Order: sequence, then structure tokens, then C-alpha cells
Amino acid sequence: MSVAAIGQPVSRVDGPDKVRGTARYAADFTLPGLAHAAVVQATIPQGRITALDDSLARSAAGVIAVISHVNAPRLPYRPFQDRPLVDPQSGDQLRVFQADRVLFNGQPIAVVVAETLEQATLAATLLRVTYTPERAITQFDEARDLLKPPPASASKPTDLGWGDADAAFAVQPLRTDSSVRQPNEFHAAMEPHATVAAWDGDRLTLYDKTQWVDNDRDEIAHVFGIPPEHIRVISPFVGGAFGSALRTWPHVTVAALAARVAGRPVKLVLTRRELFSAVGYRPLTVQRVRLGADREGRLAALIQEASAQTSIYEDYSESVVDAPAMLYATANMRSAYRVVPMNVNSPCPMRAPGTATGVLALETAMDELAEAAGVDPIELRLRNYAETDPHKNLPFSSKSLRQCYALGAEAFGWTNRPPKPASRQEGSQLVGYGMATAVYHTNRAAASARATMLADGTALVQSAASDMGPGTYTAMTQVAAETLGLPVAAVRFELGDSELPKAPVHGGSMTMASVGSAVQAACLALRDKCRSLGGNAEGIEGYRALLGRHGLDRLSADGQAAPGDEARRFSMYAFGAVFAELRIDPELGTLRLPRLLGAYAAGRIVNPTIAHSQCIGGMVGGIGMALTEQGMWDPRFGRVMNASLADYLVPVNADVPKLDALFVEEQDPHVNPLGVKGLAEIALVGVAPAILNAVYNATGRRIRELPVTPDKLLL
Repeated sequence: MSVAAIGQPVSRVDGPDKVRGTARYAADFTLPGLAHAAVVQATIPQGRITALDDSLARSAAGVIAVISHVNAPRLPYRPFQDRPLVDPQSGDQLRVFQADRVLFNGQPIAVVVAETLEQATLAATLLRVTYTPERAITQFDEARDLLKPPPASASKPTDLGWGDADAAFAVQPLRTDSSVRQPNEFHAAMEPHATVAAWDGDRLTLYDKTQWVDNDRDEIAHVFGIPPEHIRVISPFVGGAFGSALRTWPHVTVAALAARVAGRPVKLVLTRRELFSAVGYRPLTVQRVRLGADREGRLAALIQEASAQTSIYEDYSESVVDAPAMLYATANMRSAYRVVPMNVNSPCPMRAPGTATGVLALETAMDELAEAAGVDPIELRLRNYAETDPHKNLPFSSKSLRQCYALGAEAFGWTNRPPKPASRQEGSQLVGYGMATAVYHTNRAAASARATMLADGTALVQSAASDMGPGTYTAMTQVAAETLGLPVAAVRFELGDSELPKAPVHGGSMTMASVGSAVQAACLALRDKCRSLGGNAEGIEGYRALLGRHGLDRLSADGQAAPGDEARRFSMYAFGAVFAELRIDPELGTLRLPRLLGAYAAGRIVNPTIAHSQCIGGMVGGIGMALTEQGMWDPRFGRVMNASLADYLVPVNADVPKLDALFVEEQDPHVNPLGVKGLAEIALVGVAPAILNAVYNATGRRIRELPVTPDKLLL
């Protein structure tokens, strides 16, 4: 019996648990004797702790332990043979409670463990800390003379190029020189970061909010100097993360340390305010783009330079200059990426890290070039269409960007775009249209899965993957169901446990390509095992009969999938085009976004309903990037002033317009066995520049600094 599950709009298999409230997130786990922890954070950006008086805290009701650098056990922090993929590849991670040094405001300097959360929180306020402050770097613009290339070990491209871009730029009849400033953005996920830690002798169990259980295990093993197999990490559900839960942050170490000292399980849940300094964020980035073209707008020179903040203890860097090096055809290209060390906690990946940033500057610059050339923005992009990757000098595994432009433009009604800036007014509002290209690289990593046929003819499929909302449970169930010839309801998929077959990080739009391919391989292996028993069983009754004939209560098979040489033979990307309509009141500076549409070419779509949800969710993130989100820093103290959901403004229902996502049918036999490309990251790319380009079309004004707030629109 053939079952067509892939490509079907299957409802989320984990939906009932989430609706009923039975889905268990990290902080939902409780254990006998559970104690609670509250973190004490530094209040200066740099200096030394000269005194720490914890006597009042220790004498407070319910307090079990107060731990700081004064009394904390020395942790070995064993050297990594290979630094984790999700950590900065140079510098040194923050070593909690191991010295009196303060490197940023918000650094954890102590933890209080008590019987209840309220007791721990109160006692944490009773610590008396004395500092010797030192000069700190808290303002990006004042620190830009310290900018430097990320070290070679940072693994991200810094200087790319070919030809002589500067010389070519100087002689072109059309030249644009633009800049854009993108502030800090914070992940602001619904679920706060939380860890429950429990020791049993020398073995540790962690219930943690993480996008990579295997990395959690390996990093904590490194910190405590214990074998990784002595640690189990459990994370069945993640309530949004967008990259903030990729790496293992210091609070996980704090929770494990607190549990060891207290001699009982400990739960540590970061407050919303603590999240703004305890985990990373999208770094403040300033870019300059110069484009040189002939009078028809055909590029002869592309120069893109970016500088972004990092911490003084780690060199975090992003692939900001990747997209400019491959998106458009030009004979001369130069890009440069630099970092600015500051007294801040380390930035980290945030949805479409680096790419969204680089495309923001490039696509607003392309809009300026279209204006200078007097051509439609889509036509300009088509005139500079790259048939092959100009940087890697490789063919694309597939590229349907032309179709994205055409499909999106027709569905959006792009031909109705106001022909000149500030030329259309409806009532009191100016109307503008904008568009931008979207792109994101297609990756996959080695992954494993196990498929088990049970005696009742249903299947259990397992992998140590993660699901922070994109539908991993559902999509993997669909792949397994189709491969095994079972209805979706007869397959159960388990993830989020480091004792399951190994899976890569749940990020970079590679979960479906990596884990999905492993699930397919495991299910194919299980079918082969069934055939070896003398039957071609399919369907619940067929499998039940087969196992019954052989007296088996279950039959299992493992499967693995890993990249081959495809990355050496092809350049692999998903592509898209984003279209935005804006309405702006010129007297009040208020902006409304009635429509946003994206057209995407992302290989095989496993579940169109979930894919659509992924894309409109990414669009909402792009709206926040363009219109509302920014970290406001106090330069005196080096801390975020708007560290709450009341003051850090994310889009709400009233900000979100009619959203739609369309998909170009695309077959790509090269990227991975399933032919998928991933949608999580590309869904955010291109949204902010499309909105900025629509602002120009509506008003005739270029906004150079995000977010676009009313004060910048007052005409």
C-alpha cells in the first residue's frame, strides 16, 4: 500500500499537546526535593569585585547555598579538541564564578539556592558587592577605531572579492554610495531560558531549553571534566529560540554547579530582564555599499563593508558578506567584514544570522541603483542575474529566482507600483511599494535516526533532534510514514533526548535536510529488514502480521545520512522575493503595513501548511527588524535599558498585515536525498529591505537607520 504523506498539509502532530498544555518545556519538569536558584548579575561593565558580603543572604529564610567566585568549586573547563560549531571559534568562553573579573554588565557573579523561587529571589537582593570599576568600551561609535578582522579561526568570511572593484567603481557612469545601521535585536522568545539540573553521584541530568541536546552534553562535560556519557540532556519542546538556544550559555553551568553544591536538584529560570544579558543577540552592525554600473544599470563594481560588535572575550562573527559575493553578476567585487570588541555579552546567531544583515544593505542599495538607472527594481535585478555563483565559480544546484520574481510580482500586483516616489496619496496617507531578493545557503550535516516497528503494526522513529516550533515532529513523521507505507497516525516520532541517535544542531535551516534524510535512511533500512524476513509488508496489518509470524514484539533499524561531495560540485541556496505595501501619514509619521508577500523556491516542500506558517512567522520577525526592534544601551553602565517586553517592542497583532507565502515548484536532486532546502532562515531575509524600499517609494526619503520609527518619517 503506497502512502503519500510528503507534500501533504498534515496538521501538527504535537498540536494537541500544546493546546492541552501537556507539552513539557524545560521549566515544567519537577523532581523530588527540587530547590530553586536566582542569579546575581554584575552592575558594572568592567572591573573587579573587591568585596562580596553574602552574610545577609545566607541567613535569609529558606536559603540553602550562596555560590560565588569566593567559594565556588574550581571547574576544569577542559580544552576542546574542536570548538563547538555554535560557539565563537576564537577567544575564551565566560568561566562562571572562577575569578573576580567583570567583563560586562549582567555577567553572573553569584547564585542563591533556596527552597522556593521567592526565597531565592529575595535573598539574591541581599548580597552586597563592592567593585573597582575599570574603563569600559560601551559605545560602538567610540570603539570603531578598535575594529579588526575576525581571526582566521572564526570560520566566517571576512575579505572576499575579485577584479579591482575600487578602480571599476570610480569610472562608472552610475554610482551609488549608501549606508545602513542596524541596532541590536533580541530573540524575545515566549519561553524563557531555563535549566533543571539533577546529579546522581557523578551522573548529571539536565532538562534544558536547547536547540542541540548533544552540544549541551558535550559542553557541560567540558566544563565539569566528566565523560559526556555521564550526562543526559532532555528537551522535548522549545518555546521559540530563533538561535538563542544554539549554544550552551553560562546559566546551564550555574544550574549544574548549584545542584552539585546544594546536593539536590535545582531549577534555574532566567527572568525576562536577565535574558537580555544572559544569552546573545543580533549584533549592532553598520554597513556601507557602493555600486557602480553602466547607464542601463548593469553592475561593474560592488563594494560592501560591514563592522559589527562582539564581546571582549570572544570573537563572534557572522556571514554578512556571503550573499553580496554570490547574489549578482559583476566583474569586480570587494567585501570586508570587521568586528568591534566591546564590554558586552557575546552576540549569537539570530534567525538568518549574517545573511539577513548583509542582504539588508545590499538590497536597499540595489533599489537606489534602480532609481538612478530609471528602471524597475525587478528589471534591475534581472539585468544583473547571476546564472552561476560568481564567487565559488560553481553552478547552482538549482535556482528558480526568476520564477520567484514573476510569481510574487503577479500575485502582489507589482505593476500597480507608484511610478515615482511620493507620487500616490490615498486620503491622508502616502502609498509605497517595495521589494527585495531573499537568499539563504542550503546546508546539511551528519545525522542518525532509529526506526522501530512495533508488534501492533505502528512505528516509533527517534533522533536527538529539536523542535522550537517549525514542525519537526510533524515533518519527520510524514517522511517516516511515506517511507514505511504507513498512515501518519501510525507513526510516532521522538526527539529532544541526548540518549537518542545523534543529530546536528537545530539551526541554519538544515534540520529537515539532515535529520529528515537520516529518518528516511532508517526507515528504508527497516523496510529491508522486513523484506529479509520474507515479506513485502506495508500498512499496519501487513507489518503486524509479519512480526507476529516471527514472534517479534519489535524490529529496529538505524540509519545515517551525511553530506557527500555536493558542496564541491554545486553552490546551494534557497531563493525568494519579498513584496511590501506601506501607507504612511506624513503629518504624524505613522506607518501601516497592509500587505506583505513572499515567493520562495526552496526545493521540495514536505508540508505546505507548516511551510506557509514558517514563512509568515519569519516575515513577522522581519517586520520587527524593520519597524520596532532595537536594544537601547545606557553608555554609562553598558546595559540594555529596555530589557522587558513592555519596552522592547516586538510586532503585535495590530502591526502584522495580511501575510502570504507562495512556493515555486522546484526539484533539486543534488542538495540531499529529500531534495529540501529549508525555510526557517530565508523567511526573514529580504523583509526589512523590502519595507525600507517601500518607505522610499512612498515618501522619497531613504531611511539609513533601523528601525523606521515615526520621528524618522515626519516630513
